[in-house]
Amino acid sequence: MSADAFPASASIAHIVHLKPGAMPRIGTVDERYQSFNVEMLEVTGGAFWKPYAARDADRQSKPNTTGADSNGSPHAQGNLYQYRPPIDLSNKRLRMLAAALGPSYMRVSGTWANTTYFHDADTPAPKTPPAGFNGVLTRPQWKGVMDFAHAVDARVVTSFAIGAGVRDPQGFWTPTQAGEVLEYTRSIGGSIAAAEFMNEPTLAALGGAPENYDPFTYGRDLAVFVRFIRRHAPDTLVLGPGSVGEDGSAAAPVPGILKSEDLLAAAGPVFDAFSYHFYGALSERCAATMPAFGTTAAGALSSEWLERTADVEKFYARLRDRFEPGRPMWLTETADAACGGNRWASTFLDTFRYVDQLARMARRGVQVVAHNTLAASDYGLLDETSYRPRPSYWAALIWRRLMGTTVLDPGPSPSRDLRLYAHCLRGAPGGVAVLVINTELGAGFAMDIPFAGHRYTLTAKRLQDGDVQLNGRHLLLGVDDALPSLVAVRTRAGTLRFASASITFVALPDAGNPLCA
Repeated sequence: MSADAFPASASIAHIVHLKPGAMPRIGTVDERYQSFNVEMLEVTGGAFWKPYAARDADRQSKPNTTGADSNGSPHAQGNLYQYRPPIDLSNKRLRMLAAALGPSYMRVSGTWANTTYFHDADTPAPKTPPAGFNGVLTRPQWKGVMDFAHAVDARVVTSFAIGAGVRDPQGFWTPTQAGEVLEYTRSIGGSIAAAEFMNEPTLAALGGAPENYDPFTYGRDLAVFVRFIRRHAPDTLVLGPGSVGEDGSAAAPVPGILKSEDLLAAAGPVFDAFSYHFYGALSERCAATMPAFGTTAAGALSSEWLERTADVEKFYARLRDRFEPGRPMWLTETADAACGGNRWASTFLDTFRYVDQLARMARRGVQVVAHNTLAASDYGLLDETSYRPRPSYWAALIWRRLMGTTVLDPGPSPSRDLRLYAHCLRGAPGGVAVLVINTELGAGFAMDIPFAGHRYTLTAKRLQDGDVQLNGRHLLLGVDDALPSLVAVRTRAGTLRFASASITFVALPDAGNPLCA
C-alpha cells in the first residue's frame, strides 16, 4: 500500500473529522494489559491441539482413530491432539519476542493444570503421574517458567491442581500441592502475581474435577483456597471464578455447564479481581460434535463476530456487579476459537479480531487481556515450531509501542464496519494514538486530522495470508533475529485515506491532549 493507503481515485465510504486534542478520558488499563498464556501442558509436555497442517497430513497418510489423549481429556478424540515435548523457555528467539511485548502477565494454566502433579524434589520425576493426576510438573520446568518470566518482564499468573489427587478421604480439597508450588517458587526467587483456584469451574466435569462436582463443593473448596493464599501468599491476587462458556443466552447452552451465578453465590465475595475466559466459537476440531458453536472464515470480519466479545463481557460484568462489586475485570484466556483456534487464526484475517478485542475491552474497562497462546497450535501469536511471528504478533508489537494505559473516546465510529479507538500515546505527553480498523471490503474512507503524525498501516495481499505488510513492506525478522524497524509514514495535518480491510495506528505526538500529561 502507498502512503495514502489506497489510490485517490478509489471510492470513499465515509469522511471522519477527528479532534484528538479534545478527546475525553474513558478510563485506564493495567500497564500489563496486553498479556499471554503459556499452557501448563506446554511446560510439562503432552498432547495439545494438533495444528491443521499436521492434521491434514495425517489424514492423507493414515485412517482416523479414536482415543483419549495422555491427560485423559474426555473430548480428546480422533485426530485432535499432537504430543509436544516441553516448550524450550530458554530459546533466545522466544524470549526476545516475548520481551518485546513486555511488561506483561504470563498465565500458566489451562485445563490440564487442574490435574497436574508438582514433583517437589530433585529426583527424577515418576514415569507415570501419581493416582488422581494426569500430568507431572518438575522443579526444573517450573524454574524455567520463573526464569522466562524474569527475562521477558512478565509476572506469572497460574492455577492449581483440584482433582482427586489433592483431596482427603472425605473429598475436601487440600492445599498440600499448592503449598509446595508456592514454597519452591519463593526458594528460587520467584513470585506468583495472581492465581485462580482452578481453570474454568463452569466446565468442571471436562476439567478433571471429582465426579458430581457442584457449586456447593466449589464454594467449600474456594474458601479453603482463599484462606490458604491470604496466609501463605498475601501478595498474590486471588482471581476468579475464571468461567467460560456463558453469554446470558439459553439458545445453545454448553452441555453439563455449571452456572457462574451459582458458583459465585456459593463462594461469596472473595476475589481481588473478577476473571473470565472468552472464545467466540469452537474451532473446526471440536465444532463437529456441537455445530451450533462453530463459525466460518466468511464471518470473521462481521460486526456480529467482533462484537461477541463485548456481549460476553457485559454478561460477566453484570455478575461482577452483583457478586463482586467494584472488582476489576480480567480476561485471563481468549482467542478466536477454543480447541486450538480456527484455520485462519494464524493469518491476517484474525488480526482484526485480536486488535479490535484489545481496543474494545479497554473501552469496557477490562484491565488485563491474556491471549491464548503465545506459541502453541494455530492460535499462537508465534509459530510453535519456528517461533516466527504471525500477523497478530506484529499488531501486538505496534500496540505495545503506541497505545498507552489511558483510554480516550474518539467519538462515534461512522459505521459498524469502520471502528475508531484511541489511547494516550505511549511516551509522548499530550500525544494521542488513534486506532482505525476498517473491515469494509469494498471501500476505504478518509479522516481529517488537524495534526501531523506517523501512520502504521497493516495489510495483506490476501486476508488469509500468514504474512503481513506494514505500510506496504513485509514484516520479517532480520539477521540474528533482529526485530525490523517499524517504519512509519509521516503524515501532514489534513486528510488521511485508509484502505479497505486494513488496520491502522496513527501516532499524534503533538495532539496536546491535557488528559495525556
